[in-house]
Amino acid sequence: MAMAISAASAFPCSLLMAALMLLASIVEVQGITRYYEFNVTMANVTRLCSTKSIVTVNGQFPGPTLVAREGDRVVVRVTNHAQHNISLHWHGIRQLRTGWADGPAYITQCPIQTGQSYVYNYTITGQRGTLWWHAHISWLRATVYGPIVILPKLGVPYPFPAPYKEVPVIFGEWWKADTEVVIQQALQTGGGPNVSDAHTINGLPGPLYNCSAKDTYKLKVRPGKTYMLRLINAALNDELFFSIANHSLTVVEVDAVYVKPFTVDTLLIAPGQTTNVLLTAKPFYPAANYYMSAVTYSTTRPGTFDNTTVAGILEYEFPDAPASAPSFNKALPLYKPTLPALNDTNFVGNFTAKLRSLATKQYPAAVPKTVDKRFFFTVGLGTHPCPANTTCQGPTNTTQFAASMNNVSFVLPTKALLHSHFAGLSSGVYEPDFPVAPLVPFNYTGTPPNNTNVANGTKLMVIPYGASVELVMQGTSILGIESHPLHLHGFNFFVVGQGYGNYDPVNDPAKFNLVDPVERNTVGVPAGGWVAIRFLADNPGVWFMHCHLEVHTTWGLRMAWLVLDGSLPHQKLLPPPSDLPKC
Repeated sequence: MAMAISAASAFPCSLLMAALMLLASIVEVQGITRYYEFNVTMANVTRLCSTKSIVTVNGQFPGPTLVAREGDRVVVRVTNHAQHNISLHWHGIRQLRTGWADGPAYITQCPIQTGQSYVYNYTITGQRGTLWWHAHISWLRATVYGPIVILPKLGVPYPFPAPYKEVPVIFGEWWKADTEVVIQQALQTGGGPNVSDAHTINGLPGPLYNCSAKDTYKLKVRPGKTYMLRLINAALNDELFFSIANHSLTVVEVDAVYVKPFTVDTLLIAPGQTTNVLLTAKPFYPAANYYMSAVTYSTTRPGTFDNTTVAGILEYEFPDAPASAPSFNKALPLYKPTLPALNDTNFVGNFTAKLRSLATKQYPAAVPKTVDKRFFFTVGLGTHPCPANTTCQGPTNTTQFAASMNNVSFVLPTKALLHSHFAGLSSGVYEPDFPVAPLVPFNYTGTPPNNTNVANGTKLMVIPYGASVELVMQGTSILGIESHPLHLHGFNFFVVGQGYGNYDPVNDPAKFNLVDPVERNTVGVPAGGWVAIRFLADNPGVWFMHCHLEVHTTWGLRMAWLVLDGSLPHQKLLPPPSDLPKC
């Protein structure tokens, strides 16, 4: 210690200060390492007058908030104390060269078995905003989810006025039944699964459900202050409209990417998506309370969905109220927002058209202007024939529901795809021949073909490192038109175009926005329409892409991209960690 002191004292003061400032700037640029312990346990939770045992992280529902800054390394030790196998996905994190930490079971890892642990280790590079984490195996994300808050680097402001407070608001669904039983029964019968009994805000159903007045999320605000709500849709199967009565919301970010701000009374948020909005409280105490409400957007016909309304309450702090005063005054008027019709596709199209990247010098929209690889994927439902000598509850009594991309209903392997690729053991695990376009073209949004059966397979789309990719995803009308929120792991992409009806490869590209298209990780394929995205394949590994309506993913609306290593060291997938779970 004495030597250290004498060495320091030998430094001129100015040089020592300069060295400390340089060290501080290096730490700021490189970020710090943040450690989290996630224990997966069962916990009893009561909602809607009914108690059940659910899978949780650290006994919390929703789970804990993970907070980091852009540039930080995040290390999360996950220990599984539950009877279910588990894996966690850090939704929207780029995972540059760290696909081993991405989390989808049997894609980038085998699940963590009961009594075992796995350390997720990744660095947040070039991202700031709101993302989220969730279970990525079967339907366990019904209760296993939580926010990821990525703050800008120290000293870097938001590109909008700093809010007074920031509040995560996470939407979910609640079943009285065990969701693992719900989906297993559906798979056995070939029919659609039972829908949820309620929607939730921060785990609470709110006062519009029986027996739930005490389970209501309340946001208390001060007059004149601005709040940033970090909205997350963690629901399994429902896109949602959201509105706060008599208040406007200014959208400033989606999927952890800043957008040109615009103000709305109602917004749409699909499962998997995040949206940051600024809420400015009224300048004076209004002597009223206001519902914060969310309802389902669905074009499913026929079909069932959770058509209930979840509500929280926005309440104002009374300036002169004593500290002992109750937080909620039932005597005040309570206003409800007016929400769109549940199938208001025009509203959805108008809202999504407003989303534009900032496209500034500090936050450029680096959309690929040229394209190396073009792909056309059909996205939608279909059927499998019933097993012999059985009756199904699918579209007919001889069929069961299925879903596919380019007529391939993806079958999860029993070994993890990423390790199989890395170890050169792909034979019998997957085939590298996912079709670049439908093998049999048809009128995608017109009269469905007579044969609605889809093929099964575990097929990957292989692309070279550094390729610029354009993908058009075309919704189909087989078994009805629906919106499909598609999530791509490992990448952000630019939404360069979208429309209704069949994509026109001759005329539609001329309308693409290559200047300031919105950048996301989850995009809705419009009901009865198409969406075009572009991205740069700059992340080696195996990357899942799937519908974030969990029922469609279970039925096979999923596939995976294999991005090969590049030639340079920083373009290659890192080797797997020693504690990678085994199947």
